[in-house]
Amino acid sequence: MNKKSVTIKNLDWNMAGDLYFPDHFDETKKYPAIVSAHPIGSSKEQTAGNIYGQALAQAGFLVLAFDASFQGESGGKLRHLENPGMRTEDFSYAVDYLVTLDYVDEEKIGVLGICGGGAYTIDAAKMERRFKAIGTVTAASIGRLWRETEFNPIKQLEEMAKQRTAEARGAEIRVDNALPDTVEVAKKMGIDDIDPLEAIEYYRTPRGQKPNGTNLSVYSHSTALVNYDPYHLIETLLTQPLLVIVGDKPGAFGAYRDGFEIIRRAGSKEKELFVLKGWSHYDLYDQPEPTRLALEKLVPFYKKYLG
Repeated sequence: MNKKSVTIKNLDWNMAGDLYFPDHFDETKKYPAIVSAHPIGSSKEQTAGNIYGQALAQAGFLVLAFDASFQGESGGKLRHLENPGMRTEDFSYAVDYLVTLDYVDEEKIGVLGICGGGAYTIDAAKMERRFKAIGTVTAASIGRLWRETEFNPIKQLEEMAKQRTAEARGAEIRVDNALPDTVEVAKKMGIDDIDPLEAIEYYRTPRGQKPNGTNLSVYSHSTALVNYDPYHLIETLLTQPLLVIVGDKPGAFGAYRDGFEIIRRAGSKEKELFVLKGWSHYDLYDQPEPTRLALEKLVPFYKKYLG
């Protein structure tokens, strides 16, 4: 695997990235490039890099998988902060890095996002016109998910406000773990939905576990997530060629319905929803058959629009 670690300048901190190179890479040539964004609570070493990044590089693209600000090996404080405004801005800093590389064709840069990173990809692409082709795999809106927790967003916002006041007065910062340690523990807690159960199987076992795939979040600073809608104005602002891939086993994280919403609303003239029959949200992270099928759509899509 041809990969190197790189440093991406952000505001007053740096982001960490992994740059995946095509086979027989020649730095005297120019290559189409793809920015790859990891899921919520994940890291660049997981599905965005080691599965899709590596495969797209083998197909001839230069791929940059990066850790979101405040997460993984990237800088920024508070640690484990999930800030949607900054998370979408991270994409532009990733492009800023790519256009400094002589071997990147700046007119042929695309983007791919998985899970929550897919919804952030849609949001970022509305504003980042240097992205010429947009792909998502099992994209899901973290904002909608927060609002549907207990179906009582006002209660959540009031609790966050109280926690932030306490922290301003010196209380310890509350950092929540989104997942129980095992499926058995989750079931005892009454969790029976396919998405959180399969998330545990991915993040809490050797299958997908990585040191920086923490699934942690700062509770008092999650108010922006409750208010967040990555699909706002996509009818007008999202116009690039678009490929949305989902599995047809719906779960609580909502990627299946989000896929239909994105395609229905996007202003893109060239757009396609590809539904993988018999596969779930987390199957699309790393399982050989569904990821093969997804890549069989993604590779020709990017080749068509990035060359």
